[in-house]
Amino acid sequence: MRTRLSVLDQSPVGEGFSHADALSSSVDLARMAEELGFARFWVAEHHDSPGFAGTAPEVLAAALLASTDRITVGTGGVLLPRYTPGKVAEVFGVLASLYPGRVDMGLGRAGGPAEDYPERVVLLRRMLGMEGGPGLPGVPPVPPRMWLLGAGLGSAHLAGGLGTEFAFAHFLNPGPATAALSAYRESVVPRGGSPAPGPGVLAVRAVAAESEAEAEALAQSVLLWRSRKDLGEDLPLPAPRTARNHRWTALEAERAAVRGRALVWGTPERVHARLVRLAEEHGVEEVMVNTLACDPEDRLRSYRLLAEYAAAVPVEAAAAGA
Repeated sequence: MRTRLSVLDQSPVGEGFSHADALSSSVDLARMAEELGFARFWVAEHHDSPGFAGTAPEVLAAALLASTDRITVGTGGVLLPRYTPGKVAEVFGVLASLYPGRVDMGLGRAGGPAEDYPERVVLLRRMLGMEGGPGLPGVPPVPPRMWLLGAGLGSAHLAGGLGTEFAFAHFLNPGPATAALSAYRESVVPRGGSPAPGPGVLAVRAVAAESEAEAEALAQSVLLWRSRKDLGEDLPLPAPRTARNHRWTALEAERAAVRGRALVWGTPERVHARLVRLAEEHGVEEVMVNTLACDPEDRLRSYRLLAEYAAAVPVEAAAAGA
């Protein structure tokens, strides 16, 4: 079976570019992702960040749905502790009514006190008519597909118990990925009237380029940005030349070595083989590719190279390469 590829877009802001540039690039990327056959396109939520422009994923998702025709668009994810379930239900009810069958509602537990997160998720499901009740007025005929996002076991068990979809953030915390996805699948309780959930999705940070040297330069840019962020310095993504000329401190190098374990880079052939192998190792059929780059053109090129290579590889060859 061919591994499906999707996009997790964080609207990255590169050195020398603006937040507006990053959001415009997200629209361009969604259109290209649809053209190239990616399964779905998610946008993330970040606040007060010089490096990410996506502060309102539900607004950006609406713009992307209006700018595309077929691809499933969603949030990866809305930080539910920041909002009332009623407001989230109304927003996604409107989106799902306007674009039936194309809306994914991905939810995260970050962004505020999370003690009542499970109760908020259940209430949101009820408001959207996902629990068999009438829900709020104006519940869409085809509700959005609910996904819980996580980087540990908590959301995995919750998603399984609710019979909803689950996506694991390998790029944030690869260690518990296998355990979390297994726990999710073992705890899934199908709900009457809801589509049976899949085996889970793995979100992986990756960057592809035409040569190993170019891919290495793009990867070093990402690792410098990530190591700085880990050490409390939140900046736009540096250009490859900035990373090349940077004098790494011992702490930065240490953080880059750790973060590098969760970053896949190389030629399209190498990246694709690694993503297929990760999918098999974790028992998933879909990988959401998260690509960061300073220059929006490098990011678009990375996704295009990967999609074109994946489309050209026979299923048998892809399985053998894994």
